[in-house]
Amino acid sequence: MERIELKNLLPEVFAMRTDLESEVWQQDVVLEKGHLYLLEAASGTGKSSLCSFIIGYRHDYQGQLLFDGRLAKGLGVKEWIDLRQRHVSHMFQELRLFPELTALENVQIKNKLTGFKSKKEILQWFDHLGIAEKTDSPVGLMSFGQQQRVAMIRALVQPFDFLLVDEPISHLDELNSIAMADIMMEEAVRQGAGVIVTSIGKHMDLHYEKIYRL
Repeated sequence: MERIELKNLLPEVFAMRTDLESEVWQQDVVLEKGHLYLLEAASGTGKSSLCSFIIGYRHDYQGQLLFDGRLAKGLGVKEWIDLRQRHVSHMFQELRLFPELTALENVQIKNKLTGFKSKKEILQWFDHLGIAEKTDSPVGLMSFGQQQRVAMIRALVQPFDFLLVDEPISHLDELNSIAMADIMMEEAVRQGAGVIVTSIGKHMDLHYEKIYRL
């Protein structure tokens, strides 16, 4: 996938609003593979809704969302599955990890879908993010910041053309934020992927090519 296009896109819940001042909603926006974007938003402006539209979890919007010129609303179930496994990877704001599984199990349950990364590579990421000793710990017993690092690793263990990360460092200090950005960008560059970072304030300190204000 080379392009994600938003054409006059608007969540249906905003349809009656007349006070929108957005660089995304009701605009023409093109997100291209290989580029780095930041979506800045205030709470309640539809940031997580946009993420849900892109990965096909929700379709309650007006306007058009297109993948390489094809309407998202025209995709079938198998096509959405393929898109999520091989073209768009998403790190959820609320993480959506399995609390009863260990940190490594949470990553491997996704990695086994494609067999994209070796266990050695995964463990190197755990070490780089300072949670090597947590691989066998149940995620439910870990801090939210530690869980964010697990969720990032999970997002990276698949092929993708676009990586969508929703408030990835909200509970991390500066050093851990830098480490997270390092592994994220290294893998994105390796895959030639586009990266879309969202934030309602604190965000990764990266050289964004385009900043959109939601």
